[in-house]
Amino acid sequence: MKIVSIVFSIVFLSFSVQMNAQVKKVLADKIVGTVGDKYILKSDIDNSILDMKRQAQGQENVILPSSCQVVEQQMMRKALVLQAEKDSILVTDEEVESAIDSKIRSFLQQFGSKEVLEEVAGRSVFQLKEDFRTMIKEQKLAEEMQKKVVDKIKITPFEVRAFYNKIPSDSLPLYESEVNMAEIIVHPKANRDIEEYVIKQLSDYRRQVEAGLNKFDQLVKLYSEDPSAKDNLGQFHLNRNEKTWDPAFMAGAFRLKEGQISAPIKSKFGYHIIQLISRSGDDAVVKHILRMPPITKDEINETKHFLDSIRKEILANRMTFGEAVNKYSDDENSKFSGGAISGSDGSSYVNIDQLDKDMVILLQTLKPGDVSEPQITTDERGRQTVRLVYFRERTTPHKENLREDYNRVSQRALDEKKQKQIEAWFKEHIPNYYIFVDTEYHACPELINWSKAADAILTEKVY
Repeated sequence: MKIVSIVFSIVFLSFSVQMNAQVKKVLADKIVGTVGDKYILKSDIDNSILDMKRQAQGQENVILPSSCQVVEQQMMRKALVLQAEKDSILVTDEEVESAIDSKIRSFLQQFGSKEVLEEVAGRSVFQLKEDFRTMIKEQKLAEEMQKKVVDKIKITPFEVRAFYNKIPSDSLPLYESEVNMAEIIVHPKANRDIEEYVIKQLSDYRRQVEAGLNKFDQLVKLYSEDPSAKDNLGQFHLNRNEKTWDPAFMAGAFRLKEGQISAPIKSKFGYHIIQLISRSGDDAVVKHILRMPPITKDEINETKHFLDSIRKEILANRMTFGEAVNKYSDDENSKFSGGAISGSDGSSYVNIDQLDKDMVILLQTLKPGDVSEPQITTDERGRQTVRLVYFRERTTPHKENLREDYNRVSQRALDEKKQKQIEAWFKEHIPNYYIFVDTEYHACPELINWSKAADAILTEKVY
């Protein structure tokens, strides 16, 4: 049996396509696979493939799984669910409910409103939640069982070397020159007079709406500095249990009554006024206007002076760069990695074209081991910020080797070991279940072991 991926990267059941299919199921739908008392419908397979095609539209070099691979993945999931139930692995109702709410919120963001979502789906939000409940619970059980199967798998340096030595020399990947960089980011703070002015503006916007002089949506269009405001008119779907939202913003939103607009609230992004559109338990729909107090040259120069003093401490060896990151950086995402700039694969070595343009320019003046002077730059939200950059190392273009690329090789070796473990697990457990595979899929190489198990069951019945 070929395992497509140890992590279930294939969407097991189409959600968005399935919404349209809920009321349009073909009467000729049939069971194409069974594991124990769990069955797979032909419509499940077709909907998954259609959904993946839809998601891949406009993307280049996307290789979609075949129907054989989708059936294999769903058979695998059913087997994992059966074993999870046998091993008494628990997924709480709260976990399932949270996942359902998250899925519904993503649909609401996609379609813009509850009314449009329900019109497209042909079902109420309540009905959609019930439709998803079993699917999401099964998916979570399968994930937990898979974690249990591979949880204790570790990799040793000897195994990493053995894995590397098996790779033909002409198959080793080639890496361009890469850099290892870190940064300390400090956001200049606006002076209090400017903050008071922004607060006064937001209070005036609130007064205009409450007095019927203007509409909230119109003020969002005119004044909000949230980059997403143009697309969503400042609307967000919140859940009280999500930790990704700014705590002050979240607290302010859930203090409101429906239709009410908050007083100006300060978050890490700036100042907001929030209007509560609707609320149901821990879920809320809000709109907001964001204003970011402008930063003057004085605040920027003050921040540069501050970071220059930190740089002197680092160069005098009175503080390491990592210690300075932990103590002073405003970038929460890099505090626990010593300020490291990471690539899309999580590696701390990145190609130069993955750096922002300001850092590329700065890199031309630095040597490995240097800490830059304070640099003014602009972050992804358009805010002016100041940073120190530490140029740790530059690699030369090279063929993959253990000295420079041990972490990459180690991760691939670990993935292969886990994949072998999960393959062995399925080979051992498939004969323990009642298996049925529809004749339409008997020629699938991915389903050979499943088909053999199904044939063995039929043979036992005959004799």
